[in-house]
Amino acid sequence: MSAVSLTEAQALGEKILMAHNVEQRNASLTIASLLRAEMEGLPSHGFSRIPYYAAQSAAGKVDGHAVPLVERVKPGVVTVDARCGFAFRAFADGLPVAVQAAKESGVALLAVRNSHHAGVLGFPVADLAEQGLVALGFANSPASLAPYGGTKVTFGTNPLAMACPRKNAPPLVIDLSMGLLARGKILQAAKKGELIPEGAAVDAQGNPTRDPAKAFDGALLPFGGPKGYALALMVEIMSAALTGATLAIEASSLFTPDGPAPRLGQSFLVMNPAASAGATFVDRVEQLLAYINDQPGTRLPGDRRIGLSQQARQSNSIDLPDDLLKELRSL
Repeated sequence: MSAVSLTEAQALGEKILMAHNVEQRNASLTIASLLRAEMEGLPSHGFSRIPYYAAQSAAGKVDGHAVPLVERVKPGVVTVDARCGFAFRAFADGLPVAVQAAKESGVALLAVRNSHHAGVLGFPVADLAEQGLVALGFANSPASLAPYGGTKVTFGTNPLAMACPRKNAPPLVIDLSMGLLARGKILQAAKKGELIPEGAAVDAQGNPTRDPAKAFDGALLPFGGPKGYALALMVEIMSAALTGATLAIEASSLFTPDGPAPRLGQSFLVMNPAASAGATFVDRVEQLLAYINDQPGTRLPGDRRIGLSQQARQSNSIDLPDDLLKELRSL
């Protein structure tokens, strides 16, 4: 592992994407999200994604010059056509309009279509919570997850994220993937020669496997059996059907440069708690969280990530595997 300063990491990532047909703002927003993932201890959604993003942009699978089309089609509905560009630019352009709509109407829907990899879905909902709003986020991804009892890939790992503001503390962020493992972690396990946990995947013939290569060619399994499957179905409807995006079974891979644009979907429900609960909202949240924290052995979702992010800011650096760093510098 090698320590890389935050400034150097951001500049390196931007330089790579811009060398692979991505314009400045799209590159900056994309790398900022990947860097944030590294800082919060989520390498599967961090700089390991850069080679895939770069190859897809160079091939035209993702449009590195796309400017999203943002429209407020109803007082409480904002749509974003990402135009086959990176999701991070779509979020950056669409979320401020959704914030305004939520503050005026009490609640707003942001629907994104023709998009790409959503990255860490907890980030945009956390940014909304920083502005005093409660947010739910839904995102689909290319099919890699079999329904409970089935063997055919039908859903992506389809994250669901929620964030709410707190009093004198960073927002509470809950970010769930519907698979026992994210597909990025399967790839990391394959590169390291590691086995994946029992019960996380089946091979192409539907047999349980701990081999990440066989899992990648087969299907991941939902966490919690039928409950995870039901949640994956819910997220697919909220992120794809509701937005007019492609279904997971129609979307092309996020790990190869060949094929058409994946045209994925993301949606956000943005709520102004002042409209329903007034000034008591954060007090009630703090009462609940204090009750949880008073119990020995408990911690709040996201506590570890907040701690790691603070450490990264204090050290002004992230640690990257030497082989990844060498690959990035070669790009």
